[in-house]
Amino acid sequence: MTRQGCCTLSADDAGRVLDRLAGLEQIISAEKVRQALLFTGRVNGRSCVLTHEVMLWVVLAMGILTDLPIRQVFKHARRLRVGEETPERSSLCEARQRLGVTPVRHLFHSVVRPLATPATPGAFYRGLRLVGCDGTIMDAPDSPGNATAFHRATGSRGEGAFPQVRKVSLVELGTHVEFAFAVGGWQDSEQELAELLFDQVPADALLLEDRGFFSYSAWKKLMGRGLQLLVRIKSHMVFKPIRRLSDGSFLAKIYPSSWDRQKDRHGIVVRIIEYRLNDPQRTGHGEVHRLMTSLLDETLYPAGELILLYHERWEEELTFDEQKTHQDPRRATKPANLRSETPQGVLQELYALSLGHFVVRALMFQAASGAGIDVDRLSFTGCFQVLQCRLPECESRSVETFTQWVEGLLWEMRQEVIEPRRNRVNPRVIKRKMSKWNKKRPEHRGIPPLKKRFEETVVMLN
Repeated sequence: MTRQGCCTLSADDAGRVLDRLAGLEQIISAEKVRQALLFTGRVNGRSCVLTHEVMLWVVLAMGILTDLPIRQVFKHARRLRVGEETPERSSLCEARQRLGVTPVRHLFHSVVRPLATPATPGAFYRGLRLVGCDGTIMDAPDSPGNATAFHRATGSRGEGAFPQVRKVSLVELGTHVEFAFAVGGWQDSEQELAELLFDQVPADALLLEDRGFFSYSAWKKLMGRGLQLLVRIKSHMVFKPIRRLSDGSFLAKIYPSSWDRQKDRHGIVVRIIEYRLNDPQRTGHGEVHRLMTSLLDETLYPAGELILLYHERWEEELTFDEQKTHQDPRRATKPANLRSETPQGVLQELYALSLGHFVVRALMFQAASGAGIDVDRLSFTGCFQVLQCRLPECESRSVETFTQWVEGLLWEMRQEVIEPRRNRVNPRVIKRKMSKWNKKRPEHRGIPPLKKRFEETVVMLN
């Protein structure tokens, strides 16, 4: 008699139903998966094929095998058993809905973490961990549920083609690990989403932000936690120098309002760095660029170093590029960034993609650390493809065979070395701006099925 609550499919000696995913346990242990299910109350009351544990592994595999529909993900995750039928797509989708978002979110928070140590190249500045905060927009499938939850972009030409998911993330810049994120829709501001992440900023962080994230209240909250900040600020902000420093920067105060500035109330001392670029080829040539920081000592933190350091913030843009362009690109069968047609499915998918990204990045970190090289010199795309290729080959019959597979995988990832970045510039332009076709309008969505067959509509003219 089958034990209640278990998967009815046969398993390997270690109890794995999806036995071709064993390699993921190098980063995400089976025990972590079971703890996430127990903590969130996802325990099956009876035996079935698609238990919550099986589906959590399927969802994790969706973050790695991103080019496959869910039924093919299941096939890739389980070795062939002749005579055993693969569950239908509808059954897998329903089981994914029953699993929900909560276990995947819990697993994300229990597994994903900053990886860098002070010895990691480019990850720390004078004992401070470099952390970036930035946001990105992703298209969700054009479904009524997604449109209601996330909304469409609006403009002079009407509503956008797809509902827009807004994500703001914290990224460890030295390793590209996205260790926290908040999700909203088109109408949610990045500032509000960023504030949801304040409690997850590491205590040893130097937080780098773009100019759209600054506010007096946010600065005060972050400083109240003892965090250090380096942000770009807008040109219209007014500052009255308190003291000029030896490196050309100056100390000033920020205030909650112009009235408080006039009365010199509630001011917070900050350091302002202003500079120009003298190369006509560079974007922003001749403009005044302004940085603001809580690092007030120009001797310990020279302005020239901070100006160069701020450009590390672009490593977060590369993280978004890794996820959207290389890990899960658009394709003919997926015209939007995401594949899920329900809001809960979108959230579940975002956590799965971030977990998949972390698996690749954690393995790259291990590969780079073992060879004493900067992880930035390894190609994310190359290492991601290596994992996709070698994951089904993992032999988990014993500790020895599993260790050999891991060592071989890391060795192969170390071969994906890229050349140092060129001294280049990328203007923010696109090749194709407009289309001759009419824009899709609300009346073009949800068209009911035709009532007549084609041949029934033909009317001869003579």
